[in-house]
Amino acid sequence: MDIKQLLKTFKKDDFFNSVNLHIHSNYSDGVEDFDSLVDQAKKLNMKYISITDHNSVEGYRNSKYKNDSILIPGVEFDCFYKTSPLHILGLGVDVDHKELNKLCSREKNDFIRLLKSRHPKKVIDTIHQSGGIAILAHPCCSFVISLKNYIKSLKKLGLDGVEVYYPYERLRGFVKFSSRQKAAIITKELCLLESGGTDEHSKLIKDQASQSKCTSDPR
Repeated sequence: MDIKQLLKTFKKDDFFNSVNLHIHSNYSDGVEDFDSLVDQAKKLNMKYISITDHNSVEGYRNSKYKNDSILIPGVEFDCFYKTSPLHILGLGVDVDHKELNKLCSREKNDFIRLLKSRHPKKVIDTIHQSGGIAILAHPCCSFVISLKNYIKSLKKLGLDGVEVYYPYERLRGFVKFSSRQKAAIITKELCLLESGGTDEHSKLIKDQASQSKCTSDPR
C-alpha cells in the first residue's frame, strides 16, 4: 500500500463518512476494544480506518483483523517541540518495525506520557523508516504564536502532512490558538498532505462528519 498516494485520493467528504484515520482503543486512552472498533467500522460500511493508539501498536499485534484491508496501521506519538507538546500520527507504518517499537511504551497515564515526550525529528525519521508517513494531529491545539512557522519548521524535519479534518479546534475544549480553516490553508500553501479523523475515544458513530460539524471551516 502506497499510503501517500492513497491519502491523496481521499476527498473532504470522505472524512468521516467512509474514512477515519484517528481512532483510539483501550490499548491507550480509548474505552473500546480494538477488534470491536473494527467491527463497528465494518457495520458502518467504512472503507478505511486507522486505530492510532498513543505510543502503542500492540492492538495490531493481537488483533484478528491485523491484515484486514480496512485497516491502515497507525500510531500516535507524544512529542514536544519548541514551545508546545504535539502529537504526530504515523500512518501506514510497519507495526513490527524494530525502531518504531523502541519509541513505543505501554504507559497510558497522560502525565507520564508528557514526561516521556519524544523529539519530532526522531519520531518522523522512525515513521519513515517503518514505511509510514508523519502527520501533525489536531494542529489547532499547538501552543504557538505562528502556526504557519511551526508547521513549516516541522516540514523541514520531514513532516508529510497535517490533520485538517477533525471535530474540534480548542485545546481541552477551552483554549483556542488557531482555526481549522487556517490550518487547511497553511497545509495547501506548504504542499503537505491533508488527513482527517475524529480522534475517537469511544464508539464509532454514523455520519460523524455532520454530527461533529467536522469540516475545514471555522465554527
